Amino acid sequence: MVTATDRIALRPAGPEDVDRLVAWHADPEVARYWDGETFTQAEMRARLARPGVEAWIVEEAGEPVGYLQVHTDGLDMFLVPAARGRRIGPEAARAMARHLADDRGRARVTVDPYAWNDRAVRAWQRAGFVEVSRHPPDDGHTAEWILMEFVG
Repeated sequence: MVTATDRIALRPAGPEDVDRLVAWHADPEVARYWDGETFTQAEMRARLARPGVEAWIVEEAGEPVGYLQVHTDGLDMFLVPAARGRRIGPEAARAMARHLADDRGRARVTVDPYAWNDRAVRAWQRAGFVEVSRHPPDDGHTAEWILMEFVG
């Protein structure tokens, strides 16, 4: 468990979260930020078992409200639409970035939001990330994206 504030925490995602994650990704207001990706239960179980990727559930007051993944290149996250606009994302992201830097010794924590996603860019900035560079679409991105690094 990684605690962000007295109301925001992150816990490892597990098999009990498969149905929830499948439903969240099926929501058009989530999928549009993840290149339209949706998953079956079997695909989600496989995603949760990927080596080198840690899956976390963001909770507000003990209720699941989002997903955060940690991988070699950094963090990815989304909140369910009903949880947006309450600073849950920045608090969760900052807590995870500090955990990775302070507790695990990671020298660099990055994120790569799409440049068109102003809301996400502002949230990452509130979490302590700064823009490092901008990049055109590539194998992992369908649109221009911004490399941001955690500075605390």
